[in-house]
Amino acid sequence: MSRKFAKVSGFRVVLAVIAVTILAGAAVVHAQQTPEQSSSSTQQPPVSQPPVNQQPTSSQQTSSQQTSNQQTSNQEASPEEIGPVRKPKVKGYKNWAFNVGGGGSLTNGATGNFVRGGGGIAAAGVARNTSKYFGLRFDFQFDNLPLRTSALEQAQARSATSHVYSFNLDPIINIPVTTLWSGYIVVGGSFFHRSGKLDSSTAIPGSACNAFFTWWGNCFDSSLPLNRNFISTSQNEWGENFGGGIARKIRGNIEIYGEFRYLHGTHSGVTTDLRPITVGVRW
Repeated sequence: MSRKFAKVSGFRVVLAVIAVTILAGAAVVHAQQTPEQSSSSTQQPPVSQPPVNQQPTSSQQTSSQQTSNQQTSNQEASPEEIGPVRKPKVKGYKNWAFNVGGGGSLTNGATGNFVRGGGGIAAAGVARNTSKYFGLRFDFQFDNLPLRTSALEQAQARSATSHVYSFNLDPIINIPVTTLWSGYIVVGGSFFHRSGKLDSSTAIPGSACNAFFTWWGNCFDSSLPLNRNFISTSQNEWGENFGGGIARKIRGNIEIYGEFRYLHGTHSGVTTDLRPITVGVRW
């Protein structure tokens, strides 16, 4: 019995040792696996959440716009890189100026002997200015030439019509005085076309021309034409003109002006002399 008990006890001791050994090994394995798992769990990054679409705030938009503007301005060239900017020069005059007017004409020379003063005038012109002070002006003018009673008596006519068309091309000198007042001077060449007609005449064809018919311009070898062509007249004359005027600005670029000129034309000893006075508007 004692021998059987000793065998059983020894067998149990061996089993206990084996069990303890197995448990110790399991504990060691568990202790080694636990730090590795904890370290692996610490090193593993967190699962990233999908970004949520959010609208930018007004402050973010303003900041973005300012950044864009700064980038654009940085790309633009600076004034130092471009160079000095020239300011546009302001002109103190108009390239083109126009005028229309009317008035009356005084007579002079031989014309004054046969034409009374006060004949009506109609005038129009255009000027091309090259600077504030100088330009070139072209004018057209119509002058009525009413015959004196003494001239009608020499013509042996009861009535008549007479007028002259003048074309004047002049350099013009502008004289600024103030912002409202200015003056100008013109002088240049002229072309005149003078024409007229007697209603009738009792003068005898072939008779000697008197002073009126000489000025009228239809004498042939100092005699009246036999074909009675002295009833009407038409002649062209070259000449000159000079004068000046003053202008007063009334509104914007509109001015009123007053002008005085001397006109003189001649052809084959026949002359036309006028001193027109014109009042009108310039713009």
